Amino acid sequence: MTPQDFLREFAVVAGDEARGAFLQDYFGRRGEKASRDEVGNVWVGHGPLTFAAHIDTVLEPGPLTCQEDRCWGAAVGDNSSGVAVLATAWEKVPTDVTLLFPVGEEGLGNLRGARAYVAAHDPRAFVAVDGYLGGVVSGALGSRRLRLSFKGPGGHSWGDRTAPNPAFALGKVIQAVQKLPVNENQSRSVAQVWGGEAINAIPHEVGMTVDIRATTEEALQRAEEELLQSAMAAAQSVGVEAEQEVLGRRPAGRTATPELLQCARAAATAAGFEASFNVGSTDMAAAVEKGIPALTLGVYRGGGAHTGAEWVDPASLDVGGRLLQAFYQCWRNRG
Repeated sequence: MTPQDFLREFAVVAGDEARGAFLQDYFGRRGEKASRDEVGNVWVGHGPLTFAAHIDTVLEPGPLTCQEDRCWGAAVGDNSSGVAVLATAWEKVPTDVTLLFPVGEEGLGNLRGARAYVAAHDPRAFVAVDGYLGGVVSGALGSRRLRLSFKGPGGHSWGDRTAPNPAFALGKVIQAVQKLPVNENQSRSVAQVWGGEAINAIPHEVGMTVDIRATTEEALQRAEEELLQSAMAAAQSVGVEAEQEVLGRRPAGRTATPELLQCARAAATAAGFEASFNVGSTDMAAAVEKGIPALTLGVYRGGGAHTGAEWVDPASLDVGGRLLQAFYQCWRNRG
């Protein structure tokens, strides 16, 4: 099956369970056994070099619209195209390779699939297949996802006008988030804000979620500590209660060896373009966390990720397949 045919069938399948079953059936028809664990990961082969393309999506997949040089549809790129390229890159999985299709990469999945696989199988090297051609993620961008809420007695906006208002504490903490560093190595975002019952009532509870990202664990830890301290101080100053919950932690760091980086460059050259090295948040972070050499290879051309208007160039999937083959050959030759 060509990657284009695979994509047209796979990209419209919704849900981790159904997408995993699709892969098991696909490899079964090729005469290869696809294993599945309790988390929902699917993998084929038992080699020390693991290529991983996550099967979960941000938006629910739906119908595709395809023309000669473009296909549109939610999740057609990230990461349906990555799965299509990896699943069809070899007619038979090489004996020293494992093809992994994990769950839990997107949103608050917290890398649960990749983390479970790495813990159970301890691969020698880990290559995530995710993103656009030319991109090589050589550093894991770490993150902290936090939920902060503030609670007070509530009351009537006039009759209880002296009662503590948790919204004032929330406002103080939003300002604290805004003051966190933003540069080429760190970012912060107030992602969601909620609370209040009525226009004429003092809110009983308000809250927000925060996304902090950084290229080092030290910066992440420092930002998390500063934010949590600010939340407690704001609650005390206003006279309300504060609750904190860590929704997710993704590690930051680099474990890509010179050999992996050289093979990434060589593979890009063989595929006809120059590699662009950067940091990013992908399943490779699960391997970085354990000190396993890891990076990420982009394998298709497209745009509009995480939107209903996402698109890919179907012909680019062939280039992505050649990229993976060239990377593997380089890795194998280096022993």
